[in-house]
Amino acid sequence: MTVACNHVWYALALSALLTVSPACAQKAYGPGASDTEIKLGQSTPLSGPASAFGAGAGRAVVGYFEMLNERGGINGRKISFTQLDNAYSAPKAVEQSRKLVDDVGILAEVGTIGTVPNVAIQKYLNSKQVPQLFITAGGRRFNDPKTFPWTVPLYPDFETEGRVVAKYILKTKPDAKIGVLYQNDDYGKDYLKGLRAGLGEKASLIVAEASYELADPTIDSQIVQLKTAGIDTLIEQSSSKAAAQSIRKVHELNWNPLHIIGGSTASVETILKPAGLDASKGLVTTQFLKQPGDPAWVDDEEVKAYKEFLKKYAPSANPDDYSVLVAYMNVHAVTLALRKCGDQLTRDNLIHQATSLHGERLPMMLPGISISTKPDDYTPFKALRIATFNGTSWTLTGDPLSAE
Repeated sequence: MTVACNHVWYALALSALLTVSPACAQKAYGPGASDTEIKLGQSTPLSGPASAFGAGAGRAVVGYFEMLNERGGINGRKISFTQLDNAYSAPKAVEQSRKLVDDVGILAEVGTIGTVPNVAIQKYLNSKQVPQLFITAGGRRFNDPKTFPWTVPLYPDFETEGRVVAKYILKTKPDAKIGVLYQNDDYGKDYLKGLRAGLGEKASLIVAEASYELADPTIDSQIVQLKTAGIDTLIEQSSSKAAAQSIRKVHELNWNPLHIIGGSTASVETILKPAGLDASKGLVTTQFLKQPGDPAWVDDEEVKAYKEFLKKYAPSANPDDYSVLVAYMNVHAVTLALRKCGDQLTRDNLIHQATSLHGERLPMMLPGISISTKPDDYTPFKALRIATFNGTSWTLTGDPLSAE
């Protein structure tokens, strides 16, 4: 039964029986929102050691909101987007978040890149009850609704990735002798933790481990060390530079282990080509997004739309830059959550919508991949795809593998 607006008092009296018409619902606005505008902000490494990926992704985000505003914005409201440089520095990231909250008056900080900045601003934004929305960082610490309810990730956490790889190993090579190369920080350690958890009683299949520091000029000695250990399965969670080096070194050693690399280093254009396509043949990885530089997707409509968007709105951004691709997914997720808010544009409702997603698919996601979130579990990706490189492109293998 529907009650007209001038009889809302009657509906309230009979709330157990009646449903109030949506037309009667009052608009609600928090800081950074109005009838005409939604203020969003982001700090990103436009300078400093991570500027190579921060700048490209940053341009894509700015271009996306420009495009969105040309098309009428979100629910008739234009996006006022402020992007500040954090130089991938923890103190600078906190300083910029304070500016966005106190001076600009944003509704939410969105899509911040990297573990270091996000760890730095997490306590501050949560203390201010400002959404730290759909961050690009894979640390497990960012899925902690009880301690940090205002921090919502949008990236497969590295522990989940490790668990998926473990399932793949148990299914396809149950007697593997595994060696692990990992970056000596949360990026590598979370992955290793997930790998061990996924192997469970078979964690003893890991017979050798080698770590490296992000600043190390080369990882050649670690690769030699792992080969000497007699392993037949090399699993690594490495940075882009280290991954390219390991692929080349394994090839130079005429070594032929099953070689599994992290999903963030699987770009054909920026990692595999520099390492050598012949050297890369047979690599295995996890994936959740289509690779724009992969010939397998050359005629895909979503890939075409992605490239056309960048050409018009962010021409200096490299479409094969993984951080640009992830940023493109990220801003679509932000738009989705804001659309779901309707006229209830409060910080509370934005977090509610972002953590109540059910099987949502975003542009550029692989077939069978979607995101789901719950108020007590913010992890968006519950499954990933396995892909094998055939010397030219990645070939998807089997159905999505769940980490659960």
